[in-house]
Amino acid sequence: MSSIVSLADRINALEESATLGMTKKARELAALGHKVISLSVGEPDFKTPKHICDAAKKAIDDGFHGYSPVAGYPDLRKAIADKLKRDNNIEWNPENIVVSTGAKHSLANVISTLVNPGEEVIIFAPYWVSYSEMVKLAEGTSVIVDGAFDNNFKVTPEQFEAAITPKTKLVMFASPNNPTGSVYTEAELRAIGAIVAKHPNIFVMADEIYEYINFTEAGHFSIGSIPEIKDQVITVNGVAKGHAMTGWRIGFIAAAKWIADGVEKLQGQVTSGTNSIAQKAATVAFNGPLDEAYKMKEAYLRRRDLVVGLLREIEGFKVNMPDGAFYAFPDVSYYFGKSDGTTTIKDSDDFSMWLLAEAFVATVAGTSFGAPDCVRISTAAADEQLVEACARIKNSVAKLK
Repeated sequence: MSSIVSLADRINALEESATLGMTKKARELAALGHKVISLSVGEPDFKTPKHICDAAKKAIDDGFHGYSPVAGYPDLRKAIADKLKRDNNIEWNPENIVVSTGAKHSLANVISTLVNPGEEVIIFAPYWVSYSEMVKLAEGTSVIVDGAFDNNFKVTPEQFEAAITPKTKLVMFASPNNPTGSVYTEAELRAIGAIVAKHPNIFVMADEIYEYINFTEAGHFSIGSIPEIKDQVITVNGVAKGHAMTGWRIGFIAAAKWIADGVEKLQGQVTSGTNSIAQKAATVAFNGPLDEAYKMKEAYLRRRDLVVGLLREIEGFKVNMPDGAFYAFPDVSYYFGKSDGTTTIKDSDDFSMWLLAEAFVATVAGTSFGAPDCVRISTAAADEQLVEACARIKNSVAKLK
């Protein structure tokens, strides 16, 4: 029997994660001896700060070896509640917090908990690759609203309001954004919030995983801090990016208790509580200090300026100025239809694959981010690697005529 026939329809309909797929291809080439520079995966190149690692070692010695509570240890949930009040002006109790196995898990939990088959989820594009696939798994319908390059890829409140229908259940976006690095200002989020306030049956999922990697003078603003829509906003965050803890797999939601209870109910049947040792480490991360996080942010800012400057020297590249996160997201449509004599570039998928084969630089095509004219380049790498990668890209695209 065919494997495709045997798999469930929901799995056959699911796309492979573009970032993980490209990372896999890059590793395969590296295994063959090629000097691949992988700028595809969104992973800090810093080590987890020592005081956080020390907390994990202490947890092992203290015997935290058993199953953890489904929603997370009480001290971690309190630390998250304290962090939200301190950093985000969001006041929730520990009972409003559910800890999951990474922010990705948290996002999927919320979508599965809230969205019924046929209900619509408005997604601000460009968006992180898994958003629309998670909606698909919940049998919802993704309504993609495109942020214009000239508006730094940000969706306007007017665009958002025009996309609302009687079937709209949820709107989701990330700020700072993956893949564009765009940051929604307080004024922009308040305007979006005013629209949400007119629709009490619409919920907002605010992905704030890049919160600490924000280069704007005003800093981060959380839409969940707007009192009029507090009960309609689900804030999602974690430790992966700001604390360089990707492999620890700790994320959380903060929401009205009935939503948190629903997520806990779902999680209790699927994964139960997340890793006990990682939770103890995350408790220390959320309680501070943030010195290491700010040092990492300064490095990402330096790299942003370096990479954007180098990419803007490449003929045909249109590059916005990211206000956060650690990505560059150039528009490379200038090269569509061009050829090196063997390969003709039709779209960003072709461009990204050609670049990997030609220059041994791994990027991710913008198609899976809802921006088919662009490619995502991670700047979470050493300066010398970034300089070398940009030089390879510049030299390679010069062959396309």
